[in-house]
Amino acid sequence: MIAEILESLMIAEILESLMMLAFGCAWPANILTSIRSRTTKGKSLSFLLIVLVGYACGIAAKLTAGRLNYVLAFYLANFIMASIDLLLYCRNLRLDRQKSGY
Repeated sequence: MIAEILESLMIAEILESLMMLAFGCAWPANILTSIRSRTTKGKSLSFLLIVLVGYACGIAAKLTAGRLNYVLAFYLANFIMASIDLLLYCRNLRLDRQKSGY
């Protein structure tokens, strides 16, 4: 019984890690697009903020549950990459405003 519970918890952590890894693979491409495009066109500030809140909640859940394992590293890495994209959004918004004369 205990072995089955431990095994299911381990499988759940592996699946959560794979989900976070999949999201993590998308962020570098998104960041590169933000750097190259130098515009906010096609980007959503609300989406970025919602994603950051989601990652923050995931980090908080791991910390409050005392489940400090390798999955937390994926949450932190994704939070950092999403934050970088948010900073690039701010830069690109400034560039958009300069182009339009505001």
